[in-house]
Formats: sequence, C-alpha cells, structure tokens
Amino acid sequence: MALYLQRLGRFSFRRRGLVLGLWLGVLLVSGVGAATLSGPTLDTFTMPGTESQRALDLLEERFPEAGADGATARVVFAAPDGSPLTAQRWQDAVGSVVSSLDGTDEVGSIADPYSGQLSDDGRVGFAQVTYSVAAADLSDEARDTLEQAIEHGRAAGLIVEAGGDATEEEGGSEATELIGLAVAALVLVITLGSLVAAGLPLLVALVGVGTAVAAITAATGFVELSSNTSTLAVMLGLAVAIDYSLFVVSRYRQELGRGLSQEDAAGRAVGTAGSAVVFAGLTVAIALVGLAVVNIPFLTEMGVAASFAVLLAVVIALTMLPALLGFAGARVHPRRDRRDRAAQGGDSPVRHLPSTPTRARRWAAWITRHPVAVLVATVMALGAAAIPALDMRLALPDDGTAAPDSSARKAYDLLSDNFGAGFNGPLTITVDTHPNAWSPATDPQAAAEAVGAEIGRLDHVANVSPAQVNAAGDTAILSVIPETGPAAAQTSDLVRAIRDLPAPDGSEVSVTGSTALAVDITDSLGDALLPYLMVVVGLAIILLCLVFRSVLVPLKAVGGFLLTVVASLGVVVAVFQWGWFEGLLGIEGQTGPIMSLLPILIVGLVFGLAMDYQVFLVTGMREQHVHGAGATEAVVSGFDHGARVVIAAAIIMISVFAGFILTPEALIKQMGLALALGVAIDAFIVRMTIVPAVMALLGRAAWWMPRWLDRLLPNVDVEGARLVDHAAPAQAAPDGLAPELSGSPAGYAAVIRQNDGDHADTGPVGSRLGR
Repeated sequence: MALYLQRLGRFSFRRRGLVLGLWLGVLLVSGVGAATLSGPTLDTFTMPGTESQRALDLLEERFPEAGADGATARVVFAAPDGSPLTAQRWQDAVGSVVSSLDGTDEVGSIADPYSGQLSDDGRVGFAQVTYSVAAADLSDEARDTLEQAIEHGRAAGLIVEAGGDATEEEGGSEATELIGLAVAALVLVITLGSLVAAGLPLLVALVGVGTAVAAITAATGFVELSSNTSTLAVMLGLAVAIDYSLFVVSRYRQELGRGLSQEDAAGRAVGTAGSAVVFAGLTVAIALVGLAVVNIPFLTEMGVAASFAVLLAVVIALTMLPALLGFAGARVHPRRDRRDRAAQGGDSPVRHLPSTPTRARRWAAWITRHPVAVLVATVMALGAAAIPALDMRLALPDDGTAAPDSSARKAYDLLSDNFGAGFNGPLTITVDTHPNAWSPATDPQAAAEAVGAEIGRLDHVANVSPAQVNAAGDTAILSVIPETGPAAAQTSDLVRAIRDLPAPDGSEVSVTGSTALAVDITDSLGDALLPYLMVVVGLAIILLCLVFRSVLVPLKAVGGFLLTVVASLGVVVAVFQWGWFEGLLGIEGQTGPIMSLLPILIVGLVFGLAMDYQVFLVTGMREQHVHGAGATEAVVSGFDHGARVVIAAAIIMISVFAGFILTPEALIKQMGLALALGVAIDAFIVRMTIVPAVMALLGRAAWWMPRWLDRLLPNVDVEGARLVDHAAPAQAAPDGLAPELSGSPAGYAAVIRQNDGDHADTGPVGSRLGR
C-alpha cells in the first residue's frame, strides 16, 4: 500500500493544479447540491422497540387530543410577598397571562392554575401548556408568544418562571468551533514554525468539512435525517483533518531535511505517514459506524455522517495536501531554515541531523530505563482516578440540573418545594383495551381504574389521576405523580414496577412520557455499551494487527484505551455526581446523575482519537524496527519522530473540548470535561508514557505474530519498508556514511544510530532489550 500511496502523493504534487481544481470543484458541486436538493430534516426523537415509544405511537394514533408527543411548557406562578394566589389581584394577573399564552394555532390545550393546580397553601400554582407539535418544530412565533406572556406576568408583579421542552432554545456551536480553529492555528504555528505550513492543515480541514456538510445537507433530499446529523461530522471532521494533515506535513519536512527533493519528499510522506493516516481514519470510522449497535436512529445517523467526514478527511489529506505542498514550495520551512538553505546554495536541501537529543528523546530514553516503575505508577494513578466510576448513576438531564439562575431551574424548584419533586416528571399510563382483533371487548374505564388502584399501592407514588377515555372507547390514559424527581433511582424503579404489574384481561398496559422515555433510553444505552465496545474493539484489534504485524501491540493499545475510559469516567463522577471542585467549574447546585449518553460517546469518540495517537506514535517505532534498529532504539527513535505531532494534535483536541466546560449547561460541561480528560489521559499518560514503557519491557517480542496469522494477513507495508528501495537518488547521505548505504535498510539503521548516538540504549534496560 505504501508504494501506491507514494505514487498518489507524487502524482498529486506534480499535477497540483488539476488536483486542487478537482477538490474545489467537488466543494462547489456539493454546495450547489446542498442549496438545490436538500429537504426537510426530522427533529422528533424516537426509540424504536421500547415500550414508551410504542405507547407514544398508540396515543398519536388513538388519542391525538392528549398531545403525548407535543411540546409542553409549565408556567409557574408565585406572589412576591408570599400571599396566596387566590387574592383577586393575583387571579386577574394570572388569568391575563393564561389568556395571552393561547396566542398561536400550535397551542393544543392549557390547564389553568385554578383548576386544581394550586399548592395546598395556595401560594404557588402552574399552568400546563400543551402544544400540537414537537418542541423542535415550534415556530418562532409560538416561542415569542410564550416569552411575552411570561414577561407580561412579571410586569404585573408576579413571580413567573417556565420550564419544559417548549422553553428550550437551541444553542449554536459556531463560537466554540471558531475558538477551536483559533487554538488549532496557534498550536500549528508553534509546532511548524511557519504560517504557510500552519495554514495548509487548516485549509484542508475547511475544504473537507465544507464538502462533508454540504453533501450531508444534499442527502436530506433523498433520505430522512435528523437536524443534528452533521453536528458530530463538523467537530470530528475538523479535528482529524487537522491531525492527519499535520502528520503528513511534518513527515514531508522531515524527508526534505534528509535530502529528498520536494516531489520525492511528498511521495515519501504520503507513502509512510499517509499509510498511518489511512488506518487511523479507518479505526475512527469503525468506532463511529459502530454506534448503530445502540439502535438509536439519531446516533446511527450522526455516526455514519461523522465517519463519512473522517474518511473524506483521509482522502483529502492524501491528495489535496500534496498539491498544496507543491504550491507552497520552500515556504513550508520556518524562515530560519530558509535562510540556511540560501546560505548553503539556494535550492540545496537542509539536513537536520541533531547532535543533541530532543526533550521527547530524553523522555523516551528515561522511560525505557525505568519501565517497571513508570508502568506501575501510571497504572495505579489511573486506577485510583477510576474508583468513583464504580458509583456512577446514569440518567438523562432535566431542569433539575439546569443552571440555578435559569428560569427552567427556578420553575423546577418551585414545583418541587410546593408540590413534590415528582410533579416535574409525571408518568403517563396507557390502557389499550383493543390490543388485537382476537381480544374480547373490555370496558376501558373499568380497566383503567383497576390499573390505577394497583399503581396506587406501589411505593413512591404520590398521586394517581382519574382515567380519561378516548372517543372511540378503546384506549384510556391516566397520570401518575411519583414522590421523587425524574432522575431519581426510585422513579426508575417505579416505572419498572408498574410494567411488572399484571394487566387486566383483554387489555395491554404501558408506561410512557418523558420520564419513562428517559428510563428506556438509559436502559438501552446501558445494555448496548458492552456489545458496542466488543464490536469496536474487536474490529480495531484486527485492523491494528494488520497495521503493526503484531498481536501484543494491539492488545496493549486496547488495554490502554480501557484505562483511559474508566479514569475519565471516574473523574467525571467525582466532579458532577459527588460535587468535587464544583465551585471551580461553576456547577454549584447542578450535581446529579451522569448523562446516560456519556459512556457511549466517550467510548466512540475517545477510542477513535486514541487509536489515531497509537497509530501515529507506534508506526514510527515499527518503521525504525523494520529498518534495522534495535528494540529499544526503535522505541526511542520512533517516539522522537512522532511525539511532537501527537502533542500538537492532542493539545488542539483538548482545547476544543475544554471550551465546552465554560458553557452554563451542566450537560455540555460533562461532555467537555469527559472528552478533554479522555484525550489528555490517553495522549500524555497512556500513549506517551505507558506505551514506551511496555514496548521497552516487551523488546523484540512486541512484534511477535504467529506464522499462520502472518501468512493469513496481507502485508500492507504501513512503515514503508519497500519505499527505501525506491528512494530518489538525490537523497543525501549523512557525513561519514557511505552514499551507497543511504538507501538501504542497513544504511537507514546506520543513519538512525549516527543521529541518536548512545541515547537510545543506555542503562540496564537498553543493554538488556536494545539489541
């Protein structure tokens, strides 16, 4: 494969005008397609196969007036002086607000506070507004009408707060993305030392993400997609495109430093670094497509779309980037190096053969001298960080975890304090007395009353409302108010207890509503986590065996990833569930269960990025090993070549994810902290500390593979061993090395040893495992 990629890189470099024109044409065509072919997107959330979803579908079919799938808003009223709302002054003010709420056709029904929705002391009441459309489909007019009604009540002297999904505003991520790009640009300039070289990965990323998003938008004209489908594609597309381009550009400059011409350096960079990019991208794509195992449609769509963006980033990094390198010429070098080139004779190559070890080399050499101590210390530290994860409770977020100064949180607290926490998460019970054509006719009112009586005897039930029967007389609904809040474990237990109750003869009983749906989502995600992990990890191990021609290296890579996941989750639990450092992160009063989507997202996103760093770092070690370096020498030299790129890529990702910690929503804070921690732990502790320690302990055994498996797997030559024999004759040999050796494996190893001196194999580990 390395040879084919080398030819692709050389072709793209030579025909740079054609290649760049083709990619700009693809971007233009995609944009035109997005503008002319795009269709409507779906904003409804479904959970196929769950009881709550089946009940919602039943209500939509037989009981549409209940508005079970419509948006809701709970407008809570209180008098500022604590007087009862039954006073005439406050009744007039509340009535005026309720009247103004019914200002659009999308309002289905409004329950007045004075129709049984006042607290026992009459000081707090609420109006329940049910809309005929889902929250995501609410018009701006409906949202403005709700907001104006709330302001009208406040102007009359009332305390008016509102919660519910109808009050949720969709926040844009443009500011976060711009911050991420700014951080990426700064890191690239510092890493590469050239504005032109730093601009190339950013340009590649923008073209790749622009094409991917436009193509996804155009696809909405042919298939039904969620409005959030492109969100993950944008985030990961930007990240991996920058990472992959940085890796190729760094290798290109390294090859120029060794004496290759620009065209040969572009071919060699794409043949070697490009091979690692291909397999890194495939690993990320596997993790994203694997989200289909969870069986949540919007997650599947997001995963497939993001994998498309990642694979597009791979292709564009292997083709458009070499073309841009051709246009950039010598400007990919820092200005100091260009001055050196001029001093050495204009176009002569500048060879960078450092006589002193870099910080990365010194770090790797120190680790390989003390591998056991390093391994024990890091594993114990990650194990300690993972301990809180044993107490992790999962749930979907609700208004109870909103910012304390938000209207939704104030409405939630007023209801909890005056009506009970369960009023914020009522359960809807459906009684279907016509589940099939063979069932005998059953009285829905009697069946629902029997079900209500049984539910009333269960623990943690505050109230069971009278049953309502639809016009057809075949379906009844009743509402159950738990004693505990929507995210409480007791509420989840109550949902399961109701489902375990026997249904009256000839009827079918189901539990639905936002709280029950959240319970089903949490259970589904928990059940899917292990299969998803097995699918993703299993396929990745096969792919990594193919890349590294080793059994132990892929197992070590996956083991390190599992340490990353549990340590990251442990810290998130300690912060957001236990409340550690809540003042530092600004989450006072927002602690609670961990978002149920978080473990799946961490596994999918961090696994892909972790394998990126694994491939980038260890392919360098593999390359040195194949080219004749000793075991420890290969670890140190490979680490030295790849560490700078991995550090830069990790800092970019950490900065992007950490930006989400600054948002006011606890949910977004959880995601930002978890992902930033996951990248930091995996890049700096696992890949750059544990990996060299384990590789030093394994020695040559790290590259062991059974002969039958070695014969079975195709040799993809990721390390570019065959490219040595195809090197351009212009490649300069280092001083003191015969020119005829510079293009051979032995010569390549000699170059490494000459450059490295005695730094790689020092100390007892080097003497024991180095050769």
